[in-house]
Amino acid sequence: MTTTVTSGLVAELLAESAAKAGDATAVRDAGGAWSYARLADLARGFGAWLDARGVRRGDRLVVQLPSTRELVALFYGAALRGVVFVPLNPGMKRFHLESVLANAEPALIVSAGERAGRLRGISSVPVHELAELWPEVTALADSGVEPPAAGTVPEDVAVLVYTSGSTAAPKAVICPHAQIVFASRAIVEVLDYRPDDVVFCRFPLSWDYGLYKVLLACLGRSELVLADEESDLLLLRRMRETGATVVPIVPSLAQMIVSLARRDPRALPPVRMFTNTGAALPAKTVAELRELFPGVRVVRQYGQTECKRVSIVPPREDREHPGSVGVPLPGTRVLILDADGRALPDGEVGEIVVTGPHVMPGYWRDTEQTARTFRPDPDTGQPRLHTGDYGHLGADGHLYFEGRRDDMFKRKGIRMSTVEIEAAALDVPGIRAAVAIPPEDGHDLVIFVEGEVQPHAVLRELAARLEPAKVPASCRVLDAIPLTQHGKNARRELAETLRGDRS
Repeated sequence: MTTTVTSGLVAELLAESAAKAGDATAVRDAGGAWSYARLADLARGFGAWLDARGVRRGDRLVVQLPSTRELVALFYGAALRGVVFVPLNPGMKRFHLESVLANAEPALIVSAGERAGRLRGISSVPVHELAELWPEVTALADSGVEPPAAGTVPEDVAVLVYTSGSTAAPKAVICPHAQIVFASRAIVEVLDYRPDDVVFCRFPLSWDYGLYKVLLACLGRSELVLADEESDLLLLRRMRETGATVVPIVPSLAQMIVSLARRDPRALPPVRMFTNTGAALPAKTVAELRELFPGVRVVRQYGQTECKRVSIVPPREDREHPGSVGVPLPGTRVLILDADGRALPDGEVGEIVVTGPHVMPGYWRDTEQTARTFRPDPDTGQPRLHTGDYGHLGADGHLYFEGRRDDMFKRKGIRMSTVEIEAAALDVPGIRAAVAIPPEDGHDLVIFVEGEVQPHAVLRELAARLEPAKVPASCRVLDAIPLTQHGKNARRELAETLRGDRS
């Protein structure tokens, strides 16, 4: 494997693909598909549209739209003009929108329908309807217009990715062109996206897991299918119709695919690789995916928006190194540090700290949080990302994730993690999902589960799998574990339920 050290500009990725594979399908949604050449034309058209409205290099463009072909063109068009792309989750409500707009200070906003109306009610800058501006963009694209050169450099900010902000104001990770391009090339180098791949993206482009699929597919000259708006019941059929070969997943999506495939195992899509990040897949789900999709690779990854990706299990090794979340990206380094910042030897658990060209420069207009998370290397002065997550490095060079800072806690004098408790619960027959909530004032350790089980039976099964101190004091069985907008377990919502019970 070669070591990736290149940087560059986001718009150059599309230009390269349009020049070398212009007729290949670049992006598809429920309404149709565009080639790489057509996508590049439309990106130029949108760049010219922005220029005509005085939006310049470094200005912020806020978009709150569903994940469609048009959104991809807006992303590349903004990058072409050096405009900072700020994608917001379509489900973000006024409470958080007010905070984000005050923080981002956009020059212009693009949205649609009720969302556009809501944004007009809280914004002092122009809010444009996608349906109204799109014919103008198309006309500019068809005219062959070339927007003026913006003078963008790799150090310029390309994207602000806002966190979901479940209880506090969302904060934005600053993502410059150089870091985005480096991370994208490094990930594709490991995952080997191919021109004959169809990448099936179920996630909103406001989440970096979704947005980077635009870039990874482009680097692989692959076809990207945007399916964030598709009905759950039609998910497997849509995968089959589009010929999906690469499918990014989180546990909830993986379980949905398994359930649908068991109901109708005929003519399953030709998936060659599932990639997982965000939360670890239960071993049972991994086994079911391999059973249903013979020969498929189930690739574990670990990362944070603050550097995009930290590690990936090489696809050819997906059945090896149990518990590993992979090896560091090419050209990057992972350290395991103790509480005093000293490097720990292989096998010892400490904070995961990341260095490399993919580490972002910080949080937008948040110097205090930036100083806590992105600290200078004492030897080189380069920023190091202190993830707040815990793990260890093995002698095999692989990273082993132990838990996030909020996952680690002490109970009865023993340090433990919600990760291991949830893993034990998912091993119990009948349980489809599990969330452990650490002890707080007013409640002991609680496990929430989804499945056809009884609380006392769950606790009995956990007692057979865990040390006594790690067995939850109580179990609650739910019809469905609530999920965040990104498909992760809504841990904070469940914790608030417990707080509400004692108020």
